[in-house]
Amino acid sequence: MSLENDIQQAKFRNEHHKVSVNLIYTCNWLMEKHKHLFEKADITPQQFNILRILRGAGTPLSTLQIRQRMLDKMSDTSRIVDRLVKKELVVKVICKTDRRLVDVTISEKGLSLLDKMDGCNEEMDASVGSLTQDEAIALNRLLDKMRG
Repeated sequence: MSLENDIQQAKFRNEHHKVSVNLIYTCNWLMEKHKHLFEKADITPQQFNILRILRGAGTPLSTLQIRQRMLDKMSDTSRIVDRLVKKELVVKVICKTDRRLVDVTISEKGLSLLDKMDGCNEEMDASVGSLTQDEAIALNRLLDKMRG
């Protein structure tokens, strides 16, 4: 279905305006499509992102290092980490090289949750399943170019 039909707006100022609206709409559509996965796991998309970052790092990271790798650069990383600590999905420890800093590492419970959520990867991939491999590559290049 076209953007114009989905949002019932037939006219845009120009194609660049339409791209901006289309990206926002598509982002929201995609988040809504995956919302139930996060609700079932009792975590937010930002918490999921932090858990994936920590699992991928393999070593403890500071909140600053986590923030640099996050998809949502505007999020309050410390607050999100504190909520993950309360859920026992991550652990905060004093940094071995600088006692003024705190390192964050993923807990066994956090790893277990991610392993469980990895079972939904095919469902998440299906959201963009209408794209061919070449279209997905082209779209990734265009999105990278836009941010570049």
